[in-house]
Amino acid sequence: MTQDPNPAFQEIYEHLRREPGVILFTALRWLPGPSVLRRVSTSHPVDYPLGAEKSVEISEGWLDTVIANQRPFLAPDAAALAEVFTDVALIQSLGCGAVINIPVTSHGEVVGVLALLDAEGQYTGHSLDAASAAVSAASERLAAAFIDSDQTITTGKDAVLP
Repeated sequence: MTQDPNPAFQEIYEHLRREPGVILFTALRWLPGPSVLRRVSTSHPVDYPLGAEKSVEISEGWLDTVIANQRPFLAPDAAALAEVFTDVALIQSLGCGAVINIPVTSHGEVVGVLALLDAEGQYTGHSLDAASAAVSAASERLAAAFIDSDQTITTGKDAVLP
């Protein structure tokens, strides 16, 4: 994991590595004005660098679930990933084929999204529940870390968004 300015991301990453398990972890700051996600924490800085931004050009179903309805998203296999993300080849090259995305909110608004990726078939409804419970328990610290990242993470653009 990269040396992040805020330890809240490292702490939740360590917790989620134990349950439900994580190969690739990123924390993405949601910026609603430009509809952009900015990477503020990553376990794979070469493949998914800090500060990289991407306009949200993913499925409306994902946006409705994670951003509008503030609910976690589960794609248990590569086929489900391909419906949502354009970088499936890179994801699979890292040994991943399933994703859980969990929104983090502050004052009723999404401020960030945690992306957990593991091998295809590793995530189930139980995995989603376990990850959601862990994030919920740390939600205040995580929300503050996302908001603080506006001051600590240099921005940039890339074409990759896990």
